[in-house]
Amino acid sequence: MHEPRYKTSCVDRFLRYAQINTQSQPDSENFPSSEGQLVLQELLAEELRELGMSDVDLDPNGYLFATLPGTSGKRHVPVIGLLAHVDTTPDVDGRGVKPILHHDYQGQDITLPDGPGNVITLRDNPDLHDQIGHSIITGSGATLLGADDKAGIAEIIGAVEYLLAHPDIPHGQIRIGITPDQELAQGTRYFDVEKFGAYRAYTIDGQGLGQLQTESFSADMLHLEFVGVSAHPGYAKGRMINAIKLAADFVRRLPGDRMSPETTEDYQGYAHPYTMDGTAERARVKLLIRDFETAGLQDIEAEVEALARAVIAENPGSELEVKLEHSYRNMKEVLEEDPEVVERAEAAIRRAGLEVRHEPFRGGTDGSRLCFMGLPTPNLFAGQHNFHSNAEWVSTYDMDKAVEVIIELCREWEERAPG
Repeated sequence: MHEPRYKTSCVDRFLRYAQINTQSQPDSENFPSSEGQLVLQELLAEELRELGMSDVDLDPNGYLFATLPGTSGKRHVPVIGLLAHVDTTPDVDGRGVKPILHHDYQGQDITLPDGPGNVITLRDNPDLHDQIGHSIITGSGATLLGADDKAGIAEIIGAVEYLLAHPDIPHGQIRIGITPDQELAQGTRYFDVEKFGAYRAYTIDGQGLGQLQTESFSADMLHLEFVGVSAHPGYAKGRMINAIKLAADFVRRLPGDRMSPETTEDYQGYAHPYTMDGTAERARVKLLIRDFETAGLQDIEAEVEALARAVIAENPGSELEVKLEHSYRNMKEVLEEDPEVVERAEAAIRRAGLEVRHEPFRGGTDGSRLCFMGLPTPNLFAGQHNFHSNAEWVSTYDMDKAVEVIIELCREWEERAPG
């Protein structure tokens, strides 16, 4: 069993938070998209007040901001922001989460009790090799766990809890921000950067121990609507053009050996059919378009649209409607011009006795957008593994180390500030 350098209630908090369903709902017209997000935000607001945080503010859009007053005697310590998101992915059921604490892990495959055949294997999870003797948290197998990103929330609050209990640790003012609907790429939709008031910020929303992400995908959403011709199916010969079949034909033509999530890694981009619905008259396909180079998005989008138009060309009388929606851009474009915010994170990771792991993030965080809104925001690890699946897991050791890195980050900014 490991002994954390900074003892907090981080793990206990996470076990409670995980049981509250905060799954975002992509078809909702509300913001936040689900009521459960507000339920947890209200709980978090109350906990922050009980800890003694000031300026705790949960606004009508579901953004929770709070302030940890500084303890430094220096006059010019920058205000640093710490961010996490409250929602979980709509891809996997978030109802009735039953977190399970597996004590003293010894390298075995982990069998989950709910759902036949749900096993977290050592073969498919090589990071488990580093967790021998530690405790692992999983769901029951029927749902996700929610470490993405409730682990990040718990770690931020754990660090705040410790700093409030130890005012002898000098640090500047820290701003806390918990955002809704990040999984829908809407986490910064109503984020008020000026109100947040941070000089630089960090999302706590990454994977393995020591990970620091300073580059992410650039992302678009491509909406394709196939318009057919409807007719009574009993009298449809020579008249009907079934839009569902048009959409299905298009999806079938998407490359299977490249440009798809199933066959890409590292810096390779993809086009991912995300949702599909419709009728014989109109059928819609939404695709996530991702590439680390913003210019590369246009190449993928052009190829995808050409495939769709080929289907239309082979079915005279049908039509195609195309809408492109920009989601976020690679944070690297901003962060490479601001080395200070990255250097402070690297130093904090090393102060916690860890090796810095720079890895591209094959996804996006709120930081991806905040960078372009004037708030440079790289991403730090929260310990998530297998996120967006019912095989999700997190290590209590990694969570405690994330708390340590956050505290060391606050100390690092204070120590390097002018007197």
